[in-house]
Amino acid sequence: MKKSIVIPTLCLAVLSTPAFEKAVHAASPTGTKISSSDSTTKSVTKYVNVDANSSLLLRSKPSTSASTLDRLKRGTAVTVYSISGNWAKVKVDGKTGYVSAEYLVTTKPSSSTGSSSSTTTKYVNVDKGSHLILRSTASTSGSVLASLNPGTSVTVISTSGAWSKVKAGSQTGYVHSEYLTTTKPSSTSSSSSTTKTTTKYVNVDKGSHLILRSTASTSGSVLASLDPGTSVTVLSTSGEWSKVQVGSKTGYVHTEYLTTTKPSSTSNSSSSTTKTTTKYVNVDKGSHLILRSTASTSGSVLASLNPGTSVTVISTSGEWSKVQVGNKTGYVHTEYLTSTKPSTSDDQSGNSDSEQTVTKYTTADLNLRKSNSTSSSVITVIPKGTAVTVYSETNGWARVTVNGNTGYVSTKYLTGGATLNGKVTTVEQDYDISLSQLTNIEMKASPQTDTNNRYVRSDAVKKTSSTTGTLDGSWNVRDGAGTNYDVAETLPSGTSVTILDTVAGTDGHTWYKISYNKTWKNATANEVEYYLNPKNFINDPVSSLQFLKLSTTANIDVNEVNQKILAGKGTLAGKAQSFITAAKTYGVNELYLISHALLETGNGTSQLAKGYPYTYKGKTYTVYNMYGIGAYDGNAVEDGAAYAYSQGWFSPEAAIIGGARFIANGYISAGQDTLYAMRWNPSGAATYGYATHQYATDIGWAYKQVNEIYNLYNLLDSYSITLEVPNYK
Repeated sequence: MKKSIVIPTLCLAVLSTPAFEKAVHAASPTGTKISSSDSTTKSVTKYVNVDANSSLLLRSKPSTSASTLDRLKRGTAVTVYSISGNWAKVKVDGKTGYVSAEYLVTTKPSSSTGSSSSTTTKYVNVDKGSHLILRSTASTSGSVLASLNPGTSVTVISTSGAWSKVKAGSQTGYVHSEYLTTTKPSSTSSSSSTTKTTTKYVNVDKGSHLILRSTASTSGSVLASLDPGTSVTVLSTSGEWSKVQVGSKTGYVHTEYLTTTKPSSTSNSSSSTTKTTTKYVNVDKGSHLILRSTASTSGSVLASLNPGTSVTVISTSGEWSKVQVGNKTGYVHTEYLTSTKPSTSDDQSGNSDSEQTVTKYTTADLNLRKSNSTSSSVITVIPKGTAVTVYSETNGWARVTVNGNTGYVSTKYLTGGATLNGKVTTVEQDYDISLSQLTNIEMKASPQTDTNNRYVRSDAVKKTSSTTGTLDGSWNVRDGAGTNYDVAETLPSGTSVTILDTVAGTDGHTWYKISYNKTWKNATANEVEYYLNPKNFINDPVSSLQFLKLSTTANIDVNEVNQKILAGKGTLAGKAQSFITAAKTYGVNELYLISHALLETGNGTSQLAKGYPYTYKGKTYTVYNMYGIGAYDGNAVEDGAAYAYSQGWFSPEAAIIGGARFIANGYISAGQDTLYAMRWNPSGAATYGYATHQYATDIGWAYKQVNEIYNLYNLLDSYSITLEVPNYK
């Protein structure tokens, strides 16, 4: 069955719920090995610096969607192994994981916080009839907590760059600093009936354009694309958005790209006269600094910059710097730039942490044990037919990860096959683009991979042991053993490598399969095309779930889901009907919602799942939040409770149903309603000729998400699945 494509209105909105915030390189659910070399890695001690009564989440991976290992109180000492972007890899009380780096400090904070902080009172200063947006984070991608009227009094807690953390009434959030003033503005100014308008001009780089949208949001539909120098009439300005008229169209544009003087048509946005400086990327060896399209962690990833990379700094605003790297211009975190090139020899952490893994399935209910012995304690019982990620097999035992738990199982109860019990319907989605054209487009977006399928000729390696060595000169590393394979990258002389295997090359030479101290690598065209090609996955019951239409309901049986999935899951137990109602109301697959809720609530046992007492204006309300919406690291429970109160989630059912609307926004509602479409967005590439609105840069991201979804379906007998498979010309 084929259907014609309906191109959705694409936007740059990003899901900001913790399960879909992400993380640039979406971490594989298979996990990565924590190298034993951590013990010798150069480390420092830092302390958790969050509000009193709050906690900092220690996560299993550098992503807000990763499972929570612990909640760290203010003042907790942690050992920091490395920092990459917003995340720090730390060890605390025998546990190794990741925390938000911004909540770590070098000196232990006092036990009391907040009450003694120096605060000031300021006032909202925007045009009458406009309002200032109070957001959950210091980013335009943060969720909207409130719309503040002109003259509103706010308490300024802190200011960083373009953003101020403020308290308005009972809500604490972030606003643009430029729209605050120390004196209360006159209530009689700027009467809306005689609104004063001004003429301004579009100021973007030559060859770029400014989007005119129907609403003051990146999810607003596109009305027009305005060229550099276009004259617009500004009707009003509120926060980062201006309401403008262009010809017969009225809409909204980003204020920062408007100027009062018409830019020169020959200046290419005046960059030629801008004073620039050269700086260097200063992150731990093996880490990288993300170059983004906008000054926000929700900006799309343009590149991953290695330690020591030279960048040209065009401008700096707050924690972000606009830089040029090669032919790419984007934004990076300022704190990870230094004026002197860092040494490449320090913080040598050894070999790559990556392990080769395979997926297998249990043939019986199987004990997951802490060690490879029948006398070892049981972590959990894995149901028959569950997909597990296998790291290694030795003496009848396999080391595996399943549903966030890692342990050992008997290999005789594992098989390579899988099945789906329910009704599966497959439809094709036609795209007016070929697979090779799409591959070429994706290659321009710096796709990443964590594969260890990298090869170099044996005479390139000066061996230091039977399994290690260094490159003797600069050598091309390829995705296969032979010069007919694609070059993945060129490694400099002296690069340390681990020899994984010795193979005969197609060119007659001996080649080594190697790993090296770089988790994320540039993907080759062959690798990208493999993950783009649906034919490589559609015939497998598990990997085909990346084509599952998340906007269609699964028609699950209430009693079966309550008995087989939600039984024993805390507050979520017996709530199958609420998930079904949510799915039908907002057009989101029920099991997708259940999977999300189980992850975020710790199987229904979190404080927000059990009901959290939230106080507003002296009255305490019990609120629920089943998807972790608004529960940001540093003050997760209180922030999540505040959001739940603002939405009226005073029962588990209300939180399940109401939260589904938030889950649907961003990708599913935009028409990217499969994991494959979230990652690759082929309709965007076919329409615009470039990669746009993509959820991750990891080429294997969609493939890596399917095990958990399969494991839920595998527990059921009654359900239906619709797979939407791309068909390229």
